[in-house]
Amino acid sequence: MIEKNDIFETVDMVRQYHFDVRTVTMGISLLSCVAPTAEETARRCYELVCRRAEKLVPTAEELSSAYGVPVVNKRVSVTPVSLLCEPFGGDGRLIARALDRAGKEIGVDFVGGYSALVQKGMTEGERNFLRTIPEVLRDTDILCSSVNVGSTRSGINLDAVSLVGEIVKETARLTADREGFGCAKFVAFCNAVEDNPFMAGAFHGVGEGSCVINVGVSGPGVVYNAIRGMKDADIADIAEAVKKTAFKITRVGELIAKESAKRLGAEFGIVDLSLAPTPVDGDSVGQILEEMGLEKVGTHGTTACLAILNDAVKKGGMTASSRVGGLSGAFIPVSEDVGMIGGAESGTLTLDKLEAMTAVCSVGIDMVAVPGDTPAETIAAILADEAAIGMINNKTTAVRIIPVPGKAVGDRVDFGGLLGSAPVMAVKRPSSAKFIRRGGHIPAPIHGNKN
Repeated sequence: MIEKNDIFETVDMVRQYHFDVRTVTMGISLLSCVAPTAEETARRCYELVCRRAEKLVPTAEELSSAYGVPVVNKRVSVTPVSLLCEPFGGDGRLIARALDRAGKEIGVDFVGGYSALVQKGMTEGERNFLRTIPEVLRDTDILCSSVNVGSTRSGINLDAVSLVGEIVKETARLTADREGFGCAKFVAFCNAVEDNPFMAGAFHGVGEGSCVINVGVSGPGVVYNAIRGMKDADIADIAEAVKKTAFKITRVGELIAKESAKRLGAEFGIVDLSLAPTPVDGDSVGQILEEMGLEKVGTHGTTACLAILNDAVKKGGMTASSRVGGLSGAFIPVSEDVGMIGGAESGTLTLDKLEAMTAVCSVGIDMVAVPGDTPAETIAAILADEAAIGMINNKTTAVRIIPVPGKAVGDRVDFGGLLGSAPVMAVKRPSSAKFIRRGGHIPAPIHGNKN
């Protein structure tokens, strides 16, 4: 039982250290909206989202005021749209526009779910759907898109990986007037989860109920402050301090999630206790790693420190709630994290190191800006590497990469707000095109067969 006095005590202790509930996300099943025509399906989607989520924003704001915890984002995730538009040849553009309008009508920050699950293969409708993603990301404002290209059970769909490389390049081209910003609303996964409340990868899985509240809790600043004074502590003591801090912030998240679900007539889904940074000094995963003993994030020992942090966060959260889910780990988006930006600017943090860090956290190649002339095959190969890490290690991995039109290594790009800014990072120039163009299906690992 969560005691409200305990929550108030925790909130009072952490308020000055950038603690927040990063998002209250309502997942809505749109399966009941499928109609004989795309126009009617889009209309039904719009009406259902507006009806189910009309009180999401005011409810989150009321709870924020009542408990003194900032609720930074209010979001909606929906059934992967590719499933809804298969009867229409995979053209989801009308549904996309309807969802974007609905999100604006109810006042949420983002809508997630213009998504496809193609880890083992693609129908012709799904291929057509994937080809609409760049146009949709150009023509909508708050709609996000994702594609799951692999899983431990299914292997990796290399044809989908190749197509995603082209999607990223085309999205950057179509949003060149905004420095390729459309790519910031798109993510490719291996082992995507159905209850992720974070964007751009949130979608409402087909295994979920009709309406579910998932909450994402973030507290890099709280963790950073907890270990700042531990100058001579050994690493086990550092891990213990992180565990205790994660326990406290997860309890707050569970309270907000339960109260939100109760007031909105929805199911309580999960609390995702990912450490999601902001571009603010002191609210950085990179700075936590440096406080653990690294001179600069990205140097030797970074992956070990991140593994310690991620494990301690999960252990603390799992003892605080029986509903921990989503991704629940540490995010290391370069543009959104002051410490990561510093590491990239110094040259210590490279794409290779980010890839290695992915082995022990949720998302490694995240909000990474690369030169605008990076070939689609290179982007696809970066995704294939990340997907391979996820597939072999039975974990979620993802890529959110922006080939910024007209930018070269060393240039800087500013996305604004929580998305921050970042230096353009170098990619390897030797070509991976022959590998990507082979296509086909990368077989699942032997340990994926657990029947």
